[in-house]
Amino acid sequence: MNTSGASPEFLLDRNEAVPQLVGRHEDFLIVAGLAGTARDLTFLSRDAPHVFALAGAMGATTSMGLGLALARPERRVLVITGDGELLMNVGTLATAAVMNPPNLAIVCVDNGRYGETGWQKSHTSLGVDLEQMAIGAGIRTTRLVTRPEQIPEASRLIRDGNGASFVLMRVKPTESPPHKRDLDPATERLRFRAALPD
Repeated sequence: MNTSGASPEFLLDRNEAVPQLVGRHEDFLIVAGLAGTARDLTFLSRDAPHVFALAGAMGATTSMGLGLALARPERRVLVITGDGELLMNVGTLATAAVMNPPNLAIVCVDNGRYGETGWQKSHTSLGVDLEQMAIGAGIRTTRLVTRPEQIPEASRLIRDGNGASFVLMRVKPTESPPHKRDLDPATERLRFRAALPD
């Protein structure tokens, strides 16, 4: 919890900050949370099959990414999700910390809103600090990104970390890029599996 009395600042433009953080998306197997981050990543990757974008499965992103990192230790796995989705199952951060796969990076794109259900203020806009929750869960390497000059270091962290890492990126409560995508989970599953090497 933010005990300073000041509301956190949400200043970054997600349409610039997320691509800068992710960089070459082909470097990862990606599990993207529903709503904003799913659109961010499917737009950025042009619906590439190595991006599994969720729809409706709120709270599942981190556990799915953790399982993928354990199953595919030879690949970097990037979980990228929003504050609302992560708050639905924040306990998965503890499991990620205990398992601590060296190839897992978790990014929370925090806009302080529940974008999927009507843009109500989320807990993070009211003082809940998800980076501190990740630290408390036992994740040893974390970064808070609130300014453009902090993005390059966080981008290196998600590529080079040796253990589960967590990046909290605070962005303005604006829309992700408009992107129409396939919402059929069976199709997404088949596409993603086909992109995995045997």
